[in-house]
Amino acid sequence: MRESRHLELKERVSNTFLKTVSAYANYGDGEILFGVTDDGRKIGLDDPVGDTLRIENAINDGLSPRPEFEVYRDASSRVVTLRVREGDDKPYLYRSKAYRRSDTSTVEVDGLELRRLVLEGSNRTFDELRSQSQDLSFEVLEAALLSEVGIESFGNDTLRTLGLLSRKDGFNNAAALLADTNQFPGIDMARFGIDINSILDRETHSGISVLTQLDATLSMFDRYYTYEQIEGFRRTPHERVPREAFREAVANAIAHRAWDVGAHIRVSMYDDRIEVASPGGLPKGITVRDYLAGNISVLRSPILGNVLFRLGVIEQFGTGVRRIRRSYEGCDVKPLFSVTDGSVTVTLPVVDISPELDIDERSVYALFAPGRVLSSAQISEATGFGKDKCLRLLGQLVEKGLVRVQGAGRSTRYVMN
Repeated sequence: MRESRHLELKERVSNTFLKTVSAYANYGDGEILFGVTDDGRKIGLDDPVGDTLRIENAINDGLSPRPEFEVYRDASSRVVTLRVREGDDKPYLYRSKAYRRSDTSTVEVDGLELRRLVLEGSNRTFDELRSQSQDLSFEVLEAALLSEVGIESFGNDTLRTLGLLSRKDGFNNAAALLADTNQFPGIDMARFGIDINSILDRETHSGISVLTQLDATLSMFDRYYTYEQIEGFRRTPHERVPREAFREAVANAIAHRAWDVGAHIRVSMYDDRIEVASPGGLPKGITVRDYLAGNISVLRSPILGNVLFRLGVIEQFGTGVRRIRRSYEGCDVKPLFSVTDGSVTVTLPVVDISPELDIDERSVYALFAPGRVLSSAQISEATGFGKDKCLRLLGQLVEKGLVRVQGAGRSTRYVMN
């Protein structure tokens, strides 16, 4: 028997256990066993009957509101078991503080987590709270609705129908996220060379409509991961990463991220993969297994999610993970999904490196971008390759039609073809 997030062991009864009761009532069912040592030995309590009464009285007097709990006594081992259920009337406070479990420890929640508990206890979400700014415009949203939904007119009635505006509170946070300008973080995109110290391109889009952010992200994707190849008399489009998978990953990051966290969604572009990291971890009520199975969706921002669904940006019924995986069917490489308490990261590997390039050629080619002019000296410095090797690799890229030469002699430069 070992302690865990949902099990705590106590040799005796002292009021410190009330912090753990607060944690279980706020964040998930759990048990506390009294009369058990830290290494799991059952030593029993001297007065299990009296201690049971003290436990009940301590909870009733020490926590507000009163959580749901049950206390059991084992007559033979003299161990008392306290079972606490997660409640609906959050936050559950002990001495005016809320607690959570961190592995096998109980810690006080910070201000952000406390605000989230208050919202959950009042059955509200962050996106339905009144926006700090009420001076909002919606040209981008109007254009999207006209294009995708075919509405005939756009005004306050439309915004009320979408749940973005109420007569009592005005615009909510979901409205602000869709407004032309707002106070929220956005998406930070970076394209890297051979390592994270070599940043070839970077764009950060924040304080603007999430619809504009998505369009900007797709534009940068198209710049580096799509190309045309001449096949006979035709130009055939190719995607180095499935565009559907990338769009789905970014759209889900926008819909499901924690918007009360002042961090950007991170899109990291490498020669062999793209990583899309969404701040905030999984929404409450969905497990890692549920998320990876792609069978259930719990919207952290239901009002925003409903609008994105109407616009066709996301699939409301939680098929995002399955759609990303489906776009890699028949490929040797597969997408990866990483979940922590603080983030969800989707890794999309490159499926098409065309023409065939070896690892050194890819390192050189990764430095180029449309319109970016480079000298062999700059490439040598960025890759760490010697001058002769760089010239040989550049010659191979020229032969394959990926790079062309500008100038001659000391003025020789190279540019993406």
